[in-house]
Amino acid sequence: MMRTVAGIDMGTQSIKVVLYDWNAKRIIASSHEPVDLIALDDGTREQKTEWYDAVLEKCFSAFSVEEKNSIAAIGVSGHQHGFVPLDADGKALYNVKLWNDTSTAEECRIITEAAGGDDAVIAEVCNLMLPGFTAPKILWLKRHKPEAFAKLRYIMLPHDYLNYRFTGEYKAECGDASGMALFNGAKRCWSQKICSIIDERIIGLLPPLISSDEPNGFVNAAAAERFGIPRGIPVSSGGGDNMMSAIGTGTVRDGFLSMSLGTSGTLYGYSQTPIADPKNGLSGFNSSTGGYLPLLCTMNCTVATEEVRRLFNLDVRELDALAEKSKPGAEGIVFLPFFNGERTPNLPNGRADICGITATNFTRENIARSALEAAIFGMRCGLEAFQGLGFRPQEIRITGGGSKSSVWRQMAADIMNIPVKRPVNAESAAMGGAIQALWCLLKKEGKGVDIAFLTDEHVDISEAESIKPDSITVAAYNKAYAEYNKYLKALSPIFV
Repeated sequence: MMRTVAGIDMGTQSIKVVLYDWNAKRIIASSHEPVDLIALDDGTREQKTEWYDAVLEKCFSAFSVEEKNSIAAIGVSGHQHGFVPLDADGKALYNVKLWNDTSTAEECRIITEAAGGDDAVIAEVCNLMLPGFTAPKILWLKRHKPEAFAKLRYIMLPHDYLNYRFTGEYKAECGDASGMALFNGAKRCWSQKICSIIDERIIGLLPPLISSDEPNGFVNAAAAERFGIPRGIPVSSGGGDNMMSAIGTGTVRDGFLSMSLGTSGTLYGYSQTPIADPKNGLSGFNSSTGGYLPLLCTMNCTVATEEVRRLFNLDVRELDALAEKSKPGAEGIVFLPFFNGERTPNLPNGRADICGITATNFTRENIARSALEAAIFGMRCGLEAFQGLGFRPQEIRITGGGSKSSVWRQMAADIMNIPVKRPVNAESAAMGGAIQALWCLLKKEGKGVDIAFLTDEHVDISEAESIKPDSITVAAYNKAYAEYNKYLKALSPIFV
């Protein structure tokens, strides 16, 4: 009888489910459905829990009865930092505020001042207090929706919410929790100080913490009936999308960095000891495998390319072809892609700008290329922070929707001056969820193994698609990156 593990990738724009046959080492079925988004000019980015429930049901309905019956365990990856506020009956009290919601800048200021400044916040939660994180969203609810806040019983992240829907259990794991700005990743505990600044009862509302290889719980009768899946199968601890993508790319040991080109852009690496440089953009996160995951995140990655595609009425391949006609550095045009404000650098009121335009370089080709380049320039500052901490990566493993572009992959290799490789399976977050579910299942069955053993077995890195940096292009991009930083430094004060 075929046995599979289900990996769920709860992205900002869609939910994907893959069924992975670990014996055959292949995905036997997959489905995905879009998720709506509420976007307002004040930086609000929100969704509704009922959308998640309905979309997840559609995803599972795409599988046959035999495929659903083959599921032996489930692992959930979810976009980080979102705030899912539930009452005592498990019903949503307000919309889910997302990672790219920048409407909480004032709450960040309030918490930071009350804590004693940036250094005091970093000492408590290993990160700066940024609008993307969960803590200011909780204070926002208290200040703007006091009646809803008064009924608050459960404080969940998006992946925790899906776990709760499957199992009815209220638990959390250190990886995703470390992105809330309520959690001390070095000590692996909730911060009493930051919680008390928001409200004295917050610390009592947070979930108990479990290890990454433990089950959150087991599929209950209601979930089994709704989704058509076996009752009683384990649901692993799950984690944030970056933590799960780290598993899906094999970033569970030192030696390389992973880069994700999605709605957001991320650059992260594994560490056995706590490590962070928040003032230079490296958040001090925990991994969802028991270690640590220093990470840089930008809010505008494929956001910029999607906006340019829409403006020029191009599909993805046409945009790539247009960009290829331009030279590295886009003849001096620099794109600051802050359509959603920005997290790294910390510019919640940032706006997108196209700089360096002259009468001779103002072409569609240069605009297209500069939009692609901007995402990688944002990552390079993270690479420099990693290098400042002693990381000397030999390769970058690239994932996300943008990784499908050979043009973008070559840019990444040239701008970062490091070879770039791509996992054969591009669904790294879903695969990470599946592999973590397998890890949890094997432990439950008395066959426990190290997570690195599982990633070696099940993460296939394509050597055929390995891209090396070109020395001449690297030199051109060093100059272009200097121009990017010049415009960034000049315009940043406007966005404060």
